[in-house]
Amino acid sequence: MKIIKGFKKKLLPNIKSKATIIDDKMVQVIAPDGEAFSILARIGMYTNEETRQFQLQLLESVFDKNFTDDKEIMTKYIWRDLILNGVSIIGMSSGDRQRERTRIGEKIRQIRNEKGIEARDLARLANIDPANLSRIEKGKYSVGLDILSKLVFALGYHIDIVPI
Repeated sequence: MKIIKGFKKKLLPNIKSKATIIDDKMVQVIAPDGEAFSILARIGMYTNEETRQFQLQLLESVFDKNFTDDKEIMTKYIWRDLILNGVSIIGMSSGDRQRERTRIGEKIRQIRNEKGIEARDLARLANIDPANLSRIEKGKYSVGLDILSKLVFALGYHIDIVPI
């Protein structure tokens, strides 16, 4: 165990991601932005604790190295790096917020289309890049509250917190 602790301190001093074994086949990784990813990997099956910890630390370092707001690109590079680093990954979720990004993006596009507003015009009204609006509407861009507020205001709406 000393080797692993020393490894983490010397080689991985500023790791922000956190990997946790859920069961024999499932690991959860919390990325630096708080988004949770489920990883199907047999890390929990290792009987040697040092091996389990080493594999978890590899997961954390790969998530940190490849972290970006574009989760599609991020997960693509995570897959590649995990395989290259010898972590036998079987599957990975797209993150727990992807569904919400997609839902919100679709709603913005729906309202924009209902009002007959061109995407480039909405982007100009909200003072954002048209390419970013496209990514937002496709759910591929994690948008901050300020930009989201500008978009919905330009559409004649406001943001509210409602029960699920």
